[in-house]
This record gives sequence, C-alpha cells and structure tokens, in this order.
Amino acid sequence: MTAAAAPLPSRTPGATLGEAVDALRAARADWRTRQTPARAAAAFPSRGAIERIVLLFAEALYPRRLGLQQIAPADEDRFVAAKLGSAFTELEREIGHELGYWQAEARTAFDPDQAATIVRLFADTLGDIRRLIDSDVEAAFLGDPAAGSTDEILVCYPGAIASLHHRIAHQLYDLGAPIVARLISELANERTGIDIHPGARIGERFFIDHGTGVVIGETAIVGNGVRLYQHVTLGARSPLGAARRGPRERYARHPIVGDDVVIYAGATILGRVTIGAGATIGGNVWLLDDVPPGGVVVQPEAKLLAPSAGHALRDTLVAAVV
Repeated sequence: MTAAAAPLPSRTPGATLGEAVDALRAARADWRTRQTPARAAAAFPSRGAIERIVLLFAEALYPRRLGLQQIAPADEDRFVAAKLGSAFTELEREIGHELGYWQAEARTAFDPDQAATIVRLFADTLGDIRRLIDSDVEAAFLGDPAAGSTDEILVCYPGAIASLHHRIAHQLYDLGAPIVARLISELANERTGIDIHPGARIGERFFIDHGTGVVIGETAIVGNGVRLYQHVTLGARSPLGAARRGPRERYARHPIVGDDVVIYAGATILGRVTIGAGATIGGNVWLLDDVPPGGVVVQPEAKLLAPSAGHALRDTLVAAVV
C-alpha cells in the first residue's frame, strides 16, 4: 500500500485573477532566492527563437527541398544568403543571452565579441554539416528498401530530421554554446522521439531506422557507418563501488561504438563499453561489457512450447501473480 499524498492547502474554489498573480509572484520569489542572483536576473535563450533559427539553417542547407518555395538555379545563392543572414543575426543574439547567463559563474568577463566569434566559427562548418547530413541520408537510402528516394528520406524520415538537428547542435556545443545546442536537440526529440545529446560524437553515414525511443548520451562516441533501430539506448551507469559523483561532474560514461556496427531494436548498452567495428548487437540485449570487432551478441532463442506445456506455464504464472 502506498502512502497517501499530502493534502493540498485548503483554498476557496475559484481564486480571482489577482490571487493567482499573487501566488505565482510568491512562487517565483521562492525559486529565485535559491538561485545565483545574477543568473536569476539574466536573459535566457528563447526556445521559439531557436526553432526559427533551425528552420532558417535547414532552408539554407537544402533550399530546394526544405526551403519554402521553388527556387530558380540563378536565385539559389541569393535565397541561401538571405536565410543565413537572418539565422546568423538571431543566433548571435541567442548565444549572447546564453553567455550572459553563464557570466554569473565565470571568474572573468567574457569577450564582448564572443557571441559573434562563435557564429563566425559556426559558419565555417556549414559545408561540413551539409556533407555529413548528405552521408546520413545516403546511408538511409542504401539501408532501407522501403525508401523511394533520398529526397523522401530528407523530408520525411525521423532519423534524417534528428541527424540535421544533431549536426548543427554538435558544432554549437563544441564552440561553447551548450544551452543553445541543447535546445536544438530537444526540438528534434519533440519532433521525432529521438534524444541525442549535442555532446555525442557521431561519424558519417549514420542511420537511425524508425527511430522512436533512441537515446544517445553526452559522452557517446559513434563511428562511421553505424546503424541503429528504434528504442536503442547508448546510456550511462555508475561503476560498481565508485564514489558518488556530483550532478555537475563530467566524465566519460557512455559507450564507444566502432565503425559499421548494427544495433537492433530495444538494445540497451550502458557505461563506457566499447563495441568493436563490424559487431552486431541483437534486439532487446542488455549489455554492460565490451564486444570484440565482428562480435555478435544476441538474446537466447525463443522456444515454442507444446500446447499442454504452454497451458501449464500460464497457470503457474497466474497462480504466482494471484
């Protein structure tokens, strides 16, 4: 039997607008007294703005597929320049908000031009980002016989949508804008059910088939040509006997997956284990140990019971539950 929940304070039904405003003011004050004062007063990157920024970058990366209009070849560069100009302006503002937020913990003042510098360095990576996404789309086309074209994959497949978001987010994470990057990854999670931390390092030709429920942690390293199916977890675990770690400590705690590894649906791989190149991890496997190159890890084969044995097993299980 579970303990009863604590009763809510007695309230007169139908609080007035003014009473609701007063209650929320008091709740905000309680929260802010527990935060760093300068941080509590700082601006924070806007989720809505980040969503607009990602859309602008998507249109610039793929103007004739993810852009919102048909574009003549002669107008393509002009279209891309317009989208990038708007995206860079908004991105610099949001990164500036993030830097102002982190300033509360910094020992020295940030360079006033730091946000602009991050944006310029990010701009230098856009060609590489486009090529990485192209390689992911091509891997999906080669790996999924249900795909009719690469364009279908780019526009429709959740794995491609998650890949586009992650390729952008990872660069910004590495350049020093982790909150902006995390917002981008959460937008992808909201759309696709695929949760990739922007810190995860993922090689080219990455293919997530179906995708719902995939989780890839912050310190995961994924090689080239890796294929994952739905509900795969590349997660962390605390080593047995290890000292308790604080919530802000960072250490390598997620798997390393070698080139050309296939991980089937429902597999859970935890800790800093290494999956060697060319290995195959079967569905619903729970894995805490290294796998050599070319290794195959599977669940025991399911067995078909005769009807009489099946009925006896069912009756035993029912009796145990009752």
